[in-house]
Amino acid sequence: MKAIIPVAGAGTKLRPHTYTQPKALIPLAGKTILSIIVDQLHEAGINDFIFIVGYLGEKIQDYVKAKYPQLNCYFVYQNERYGTGHAIDLTKEIVGSEEVVIVLGDTIAEYDVKQMLNSPFSMLGVKKVDDPRNFGVAEIEEDGFISRVVEKPAIPKSNMALVGIYKIKETDFLFNCLKKIIEKGDFLRHELSLTDALECMIQSGAKFKFFKVQNWFDCGKKETLLASNATLLKKFGGKVLDQERFENTIVIPPVSIGEGCNIKNSVIGPNVTIGDYTVLNYTIVKDSIIGSFSKLYDVVLDDSLIGSDTGIKGETRSLNIGDNTDIDLG
Repeated sequence: MKAIIPVAGAGTKLRPHTYTQPKALIPLAGKTILSIIVDQLHEAGINDFIFIVGYLGEKIQDYVKAKYPQLNCYFVYQNERYGTGHAIDLTKEIVGSEEVVIVLGDTIAEYDVKQMLNSPFSMLGVKKVDDPRNFGVAEIEEDGFISRVVEKPAIPKSNMALVGIYKIKETDFLFNCLKKIIEKGDFLRHELSLTDALECMIQSGAKFKFFKVQNWFDCGKKETLLASNATLLKKFGGKVLDQERFENTIVIPPVSIGEGCNIKNSVIGPNVTIGDYTVLNYTIVKDSIIGSFSKLYDVVLDDSLIGSDTGIKGETRSLNIGDNTDIDLG
């Protein structure tokens, strides 16, 4: 079985960070969004991955090749962003007739991956939500099969949202449905959603069952990304390298600090992720994510998202700062 991970989106809700860094590579609880997804699938036995890349795609390729040399990886470019359905259609030559699991590149969830992969049915991951109008929605029959899926319905008939995890057994069926929708040409005026193709499959006789995810972590914008970072730090336990080298510094778990960091006269935590080779001096940080190769002096940060290669001097703020930035708040 192959895994398809679409990571071609521009991540506009996380700008300015995504001007220089793909959303999938933003640090999260000592990992990256992408590595959490790949690790889940690889630990369940998947070794073949197809990454659909576009915006800053070379950074995704470099990261995957360096971190996962043992995996069989394919990279497909989606030069025109016509939606997730269009992205999946670009993989048909690589997939052939094999079963696939599709996990959207910003979808982090807790679920039984092996049970999902071993099911004799095609499977869609769902989670109950309060307001399903901003999601794809699955309508589920009493026998556990899905009777209909609708993308962002104005009047939802179900509160079971599609979380972005799909196992497809009949891939020929999927690609035929995508072909039909593409040939109509309507998608050129708007994005072609994968939900439309799944609905085509269901109405043509394909059988889908659902599985519930225990937790679904939103990584789409600053506030929810920081909340997900805190939750995942508690789950993973955090990781601090070279803590004994941090002079006159207090670390309040859970915290993840990358390698080669130079930290002095500071208080770090709780719920903080710091990338590699970052320098902090006379700095207090909590509930924040700080990228790699950054330098922070005389700063108090709370609920902040700081990019890589960033320099900050100053006073208390709640910040949202992209990569390659120098700021003096003095």
